[in-house]
Amino acid sequence: MASADLLRREEEFYASLFDSAKGGDAVKSRGQMIERKIEVLEDMAAKVSNRRSRRWLNDRLLIELVPRLHVEEIKGLFAPPPWGEELPVSAFCRTSVGEWDAFRSIDMDVEARLMQQMKQSSTKQKNHLDRDELVALNSWHHIDRQTREAIKRNFLPDLLEIYEERVRTFIEDTSGKDMLVLNVQDPFQRLLLHGVCEFYNVSSTTTTTVRDGKLWKTTTIKKRSGTGAPSRITLVSFLRMKKKSH
Repeated sequence: MASADLLRREEEFYASLFDSAKGGDAVKSRGQMIERKIEVLEDMAAKVSNRRSRRWLNDRLLIELVPRLHVEEIKGLFAPPPWGEELPVSAFCRTSVGEWDAFRSIDMDVEARLMQQMKQSSTKQKNHLDRDELVALNSWHHIDRQTREAIKRNFLPDLLEIYEERVRTFIEDTSGKDMLVLNVQDPFQRLLLHGVCEFYNVSSTTTTTVRDGKLWKTTTIKKRSGTGAPSRITLVSFLRMKKKSH
């Protein structure tokens, strides 16, 4: 077992080893000096049997293995508050104290009523939106399956919006106008027009006449007895909503 004198001699040797680097005779660079210290410490640790001395040498060895920290690196060890740099001023601190005092000192019953009102308002808005979606869904199913598939397969929102605007204006008209006449010659576009009419629950009939030796298509749109106010959600909006949900 190593005695206290041996430990003292080891400390003196270790100190003299570190001081020898100042002369520059044996060690030319800091890296070489660290390597030399580690070799000496490893050799001493292998020879010393005293547990206290071995622990002291191991501690010294670990110290040498860890590189020296710069000022910024040392600051980084204490970066989290409350030791590090000051946090940026929050919006709460920048706001007038009087305004936040009114917020902080709100009565608990008043706060509960306010939260309940906000919750009820959100629920009403959601239910209202659900009802509109249900109306649009029912209107969508009024369109026959073949036309629905054609609309989805070749979605033309700009053209559908033109037809919707004409039909909606006709439904909302209160001047007593009993029919809307449109001349759509393209077969597919005429199919879309019939689909829009079915969505808004108005009848549409296409007749064929001859004009200048050519066939001429005329679509007549009329209100039905059950035709009501147009859906809040248009056909184009409904289709876009369905596309996003999928």
